Amino acid sequence: MTVVSCPTCAKKVEWTEANKFRPFCSERCKQIDLGAWAEEKYTIPGAAPSDPLLDDENLPQ
Repeated sequence: MTVVSCPTCAKKVEWTEANKFRPFCSERCKQIDLGAWAEEKYTIPGAAPSDPLLDDENLPQ
């Protein structure tokens, strides 16, 4: 059986179908994590998208 740490509180949790909140230990930890995403506390790094209207190749000649 696989045991993981809850991403919110670090409590050890069994990764089984019986645990409907996996990888979280409880509904509370699951909701805390969802709230953090909603408040944009987590970000995925990446380059800013370029504006096709500002590219040199799209400028009138």
